[in-house]
Amino acid sequence: MLYGRSPEVRQIRTLLAAAEQGHSGALVITADAGTGKSALLDHTARQAAGWRVLRCAGVESESELPFAGLHLLLGAALDRLDALPEPQRRALAGALGLCVPDGADRFLVGIATLTLLAELSADGSVLCLIDDAQWLDRPSADVLRFVARRLGSEGVVMIVGARSGIDLGPLPELRLGPLDPPAAAELLTERWPGLAAERRARVLREAAGNPLALVEFPAMDMDSAGPLPLPQRLRSGYERQIAEQTAEARAALLVVAAEETGELEVVLRALATLGFGAAALAAAERSGMVTVSGRSARFRHPLQRSAAYHGAGFTDRLAVHAALAAALAPDLARSAWHLAAAGTGPDETVAAALESAAERARERIGHASAAAALERAAQLTPDPVDRARRLTLAAETAMEAGHTDRALRVAEAAAHAPLDAVQRARVLAVRALIEFEFGSLRRAHQLTLEAADQVATIDPERAAWHLVEAGRIAWNAGDIAGVHDAHDRLSALPADTVRTPRSALRGGVALLTGELRLGIGLIRENVAFGGTVPIEMISLRLPFALQSALIGDMDRAHENLRELIALVRERGMIGWFPFVACTLANAELIMGRLRDAESTATAALRIATDIGQPARVAGAESILAMLAARRGEQDRCRELAERNLRSAPGDVNVLDVTHCEWALALLDLGLGRHDRSLARFEALYHGPARARGHWIDLLADLIEAAVRARRPERADRALAEIEDWAAALDTPWAEGLLLRCQSLVAGNGASFDRALKLHAEADRRYDHARTALLYGEWLRRERRMQEARTHLRAALHTFEQLGAAPWAEHARVELRAAGADAAPERGDDLAALLTPQELQVTRLAAAGATNKEIAAQLFLSPKTVGHHLYRAFPKLGVSNRVELARLSLA
Repeated sequence: MLYGRSPEVRQIRTLLAAAEQGHSGALVITADAGTGKSALLDHTARQAAGWRVLRCAGVESESELPFAGLHLLLGAALDRLDALPEPQRRALAGALGLCVPDGADRFLVGIATLTLLAELSADGSVLCLIDDAQWLDRPSADVLRFVARRLGSEGVVMIVGARSGIDLGPLPELRLGPLDPPAAAELLTERWPGLAAERRARVLREAAGNPLALVEFPAMDMDSAGPLPLPQRLRSGYERQIAEQTAEARAALLVVAAEETGELEVVLRALATLGFGAAALAAAERSGMVTVSGRSARFRHPLQRSAAYHGAGFTDRLAVHAALAAALAPDLARSAWHLAAAGTGPDETVAAALESAAERARERIGHASAAAALERAAQLTPDPVDRARRLTLAAETAMEAGHTDRALRVAEAAAHAPLDAVQRARVLAVRALIEFEFGSLRRAHQLTLEAADQVATIDPERAAWHLVEAGRIAWNAGDIAGVHDAHDRLSALPADTVRTPRSALRGGVALLTGELRLGIGLIRENVAFGGTVPIEMISLRLPFALQSALIGDMDRAHENLRELIALVRERGMIGWFPFVACTLANAELIMGRLRDAESTATAALRIATDIGQPARVAGAESILAMLAARRGEQDRCRELAERNLRSAPGDVNVLDVTHCEWALALLDLGLGRHDRSLARFEALYHGPARARGHWIDLLADLIEAAVRARRPERADRALAEIEDWAAALDTPWAEGLLLRCQSLVAGNGASFDRALKLHAEADRRYDHARTALLYGEWLRRERRMQEARTHLRAALHTFEQLGAAPWAEHARVELRAAGADAAPERGDDLAALLTPQELQVTRLAAAGATNKEIAAQLFLSPKTVGHHLYRAFPKLGVSNRVELARLSLA
């Protein structure tokens, strides 16, 4: 019976009931040791009659073994692996050691786990119970956290029990406190009915509502532990109970505590190595601390395990780990960790074994476990040169795993090792990545330059690519001098070995020095060369897409990025997704594809948040702020923009800051606050982020703000700059913007009509509508009402389709002023009826993709895809996919 937990039981019962109706959910139960979270999980399992229950518990000694916890959870469901899409099946099977790993992205394992749970839920609701999550290996914890955030309509419930203080991200949390006095008294009476009144009162007082203490204190000497905190008092009591056991029982308790997986054959083999037989395990079981059932031996509570291990003598622990290493010899990874625990100093044999274990972990996408193994291997390495090599690899591996704390710690340790020049450059590059991801761009730039200096004479090509990266970082930081410095250093390297990286940076530098035609020409040559690079080489293809965007060639950038995003989705390379998606969303924004941009940026934000990429979170939010500005969503625009501006004092990514400041200025412009808008735009104009591909789009907004604020003279410099860019670019979209701005400043409509044709040729719907609105206004002022109404209606139609509310309202006002009785009826804008996620799902479904294929592309479960279609069909007035395919969802 569960005492004093009725509110918690009701909350869990509500969660289960919702899942039975198809609504998944997750809950984290946090509690101090002994408070009863495990008992609550057991009670939940008993209540889930008819459910498929999957369980696992974190094991402290396995916390560095990749996917150990996930294997325990899914072990009973592996027969359903063949139902997964092939890339997901391979990724999950490789992670769990069921086949040769193929090096897939580690987060694809999360997608595969979500799909597997959804597949199981087709036969009924699924309950996942994870206990002691604070001891899960990091890869398993990452996967389960990822899955919990994506549960939607599968009928799956995930309940996680963990010690207080663990951070599992933005998941609902249930905090277990102590039992209230009546419940504590009931529990004590039920377990110890004959306890003397004085002893009973003392137990109730000192247990303070802790269920484990209420059960265990009556059997302990409560005086000898002294005034320790409750968990330590319990452990101290257990240590005394263990000390009273026989030698063979103590040996068995220590073996089970050190091995902890509970694998019975391993425990018995280790005991045999120590000179004990099965009788020792039987004696341990009689102590009441260990239960033996089936093929496992486990402690009843982690505090008992802790007491058995830490209360044993140092030499006894070393002997037990050595015995376990021998017993686990076929399992090289686990054996290596026990060998490490059995050592008392540097040992190359053990260090080499750990390095081999790390390599296998990397193959299984267990980069976090590999980093831990390499770090420990380095600590045990006697030779300073080998230690330096392993520290370098450990730092890089930790960074690949996204574990910046460990990467930084190992990189700092490596800095004091006898690194060679290449190793020192690699460690500096790791530190630079960490600094960049967390906003210290200038420090990242300096570290990358230092990395280049280390190898400039011995490996100039490596140095060149470090300098290209330094230039990119400086560009993002608005550090123009830093870009020039990187380019000058690159120019000093031997020309025959660094031609490609030199051209990659030279074009950007030419833009900064005002050599627009030269810079644009160089970048176009680079982009053309980039088209010959295989699409699978994402790290090389992506910079060429970025360079296309830099010169405003959004059509080329969009084409390349669409190919990259399709590859990332197909292969589940989710670590790349936020970067590629943010870049694609930016291109879609500038092209006026606002709903596409919102869907893409929203997906980027969701994934970046889940996998811990704060720089990408800021990038996605800055694009969403721009979208909110165009739609006149004041609160959302300010929330997104001002939050990122507040969190970016001084040393910032000026590209994201520019988006946020631009969003606030555009919001003011759309809502008629022209003076404030002009002030914001001028502050941006004189800021550091000037040479950007869609910089002239920003300048066009500045010019409109100046004219509407009746300060046209303050638009002169911006107009001159647009003229220079348009002449150098020689593209329809740039010429269209120039003609619009020239007509606006001159106060005549001579060029508006030509601008509209160029916008249409470039397929820039938003720009076309902005120009049509300005043209309509000018025509109305010229008393050419019929022509004005034509252009104003066209602008209104487009603004309504794009959801650009303030601009649509402006067009309505102008229409009424032009003598129109009312705005035209709004057309059937079906895409506006859907959420960003629903729009993505329905577009893919309309193109013929199955639910499983859509789920694989959008990192959802098939059931969640089905739920989105179920919600979208009534909104669109269709009942099946055939009807859906006939609709226009542009």
